Amino acid sequence: MPKLKNKSGAKKRFSFTGTGKLRRQYAGKRHGMIKRTQKFIRNARGTTEVAAGDSKLIKKYFLPNA
Repeated sequence: MPKLKNKSGAKKRFSFTGTGKLRRQYAGKRHGMIKRTQKFIRNARGTTEVAAGDSKLIKKYFLPNA
C-alpha cells in the first residue's frame, strides 16, 4: 500500500489546538471589506474551532497523518 498524503490545501487552512481540536479562520475576509459591516469585520477576527462533525471528516480524509 502506498503512503497516505495530507492534502496541501487543508494543511494551509487548518491547525490543531493543544487538545487536538481543529482550528480555522473565519470566512469572508479576503476582499470586499468595504461592503462588510464593521461588526462583521470585528467578529470575524482571529480563529475558531471547527464543528465536531466536520472535524472528524477533515482528520480522516484531508489530514490523515496529522
